[in-house]
Amino acid sequence: MTESECSISDCSDDTDVSNELDIAIDSVDKLAMDAVDSVSRRQATRVFKKSSPNGKITVYLGKRDFVDHITHVDPIDGVVLIDPDYVKDRKVFGHVLAAFRYGREDLDVLGLTFRKDLYLAAEQIYPVVPGSQPPKELTRLQERLVKKLGTNAYPFYFELPPHCPASVTLQPAPGDTGKPCGVDYELKAFVGETQDDKPHKRNSVRLAIRKIMYAPSRQGEQPSVEVSKEFMMSPNKLHLEASLDKELYHHGENIAVNVHIANNSNRTVKKIKVSVRQFADICLFSTAQYKCTVAEAESDIGVAPGFTLSKVFSLKPTLADNKDKRGLALDGQLKHEDTNLASSTIVADPVQRENLGIIVQYKVKVKLCLGALGGELVAELPFILMHPKPDEETPVPSTAKPSPTHRTEDGEVMNDTNLIQLDTEEDAGDDDIIFEDFARLRLKGETDA
Repeated sequence: MTESECSISDCSDDTDVSNELDIAIDSVDKLAMDAVDSVSRRQATRVFKKSSPNGKITVYLGKRDFVDHITHVDPIDGVVLIDPDYVKDRKVFGHVLAAFRYGREDLDVLGLTFRKDLYLAAEQIYPVVPGSQPPKELTRLQERLVKKLGTNAYPFYFELPPHCPASVTLQPAPGDTGKPCGVDYELKAFVGETQDDKPHKRNSVRLAIRKIMYAPSRQGEQPSVEVSKEFMMSPNKLHLEASLDKELYHHGENIAVNVHIANNSNRTVKKIKVSVRQFADICLFSTAQYKCTVAEAESDIGVAPGFTLSKVFSLKPTLADNKDKRGLALDGQLKHEDTNLASSTIVADPVQRENLGIIVQYKVKVKLCLGALGGELVAELPFILMHPKPDEETPVPSTAKPSPTHRTEDGEVMNDTNLIQLDTEEDAGDDDIIFEDFARLRLKGETDA
């Protein structure tokens, strides 16, 4: 009886160990597969697409923002999918247009338009013209799109010059309709006999894109300025020193303005005003400049003769506090995305200013108010306001497979240190492409174009 009980007990223990091992193996497999799924979701490639109204041609783009690196600009590359039965003997053309719009569309009369084309790049996409230009290697995304879409997908490639303007929009008034003034980019693909044909709405695709610039990686010299003012019948001067803690600020950062006043005159400083001002130079005209205050602070602390004062003012220029200011320069806007104050324009070559459309600069203005008879003392500090360069993600293959588990003689489950084995690039699938419809910027009161 004892032996049978012992044998039954041993069998029960073996069964429990086996069940525990099976549960452990299942949990490891589940964790590995979850890791596979997470890697696949993380590495899915988003591609923007837009089709013509009749659906006969479709444009695919990997991104809508193209970065200006000062020495060069990211190329505009993508794929156009056509219907050869519809195109037949005609051709498919593409062009990129950068235009400066300085008036409302409803004011365009008698062929006079308030629009100036700043740059135009054109190319015949289909059929491919042999020998028209040196063949370019397809990008990885173009290869995947051509493989996925089939033989009717044709790649295109546009290069922009390094001195073309950045995408800038001038904030419209609340009652304005139509496209806002500013610099905008448009990529167009259309069907026609020649490149000069007027595109028809039914067989053309228009996409709004942006050219942007990120902040440089290095900070410049710390801005500082010293100014003085003399007064009649006063033995000495009123001295003002102002400085910023750095030259380059990112959107949303607080700007610390250090102000030091040494009043050796016989006048009293009654008020201190500090403001951030945006300057937008319209390069198409000789004397067009727009100024707008985007942040300000003031102090009623007076500085009597013979006294000194040191104070730090904190300012934060944001679009949220300037929604009602017409003519304020903003970064180019796509769809209904939120935008922000326009980033500073970096002018690498002053000779190319005319090609930049709108040049945006920022300055901190410090003003000491001395009353009606004393006047004022003003100092300005230029600085740069831009977006930080985003961190580049390291590409990881989108497919993976779990490594097998092994059981030792003692019944323990042993796992390899590398639970996921990545496939090679040749074995990686191309099914991880997410297509997103590309919608044009549409403002209140605008109809379909």
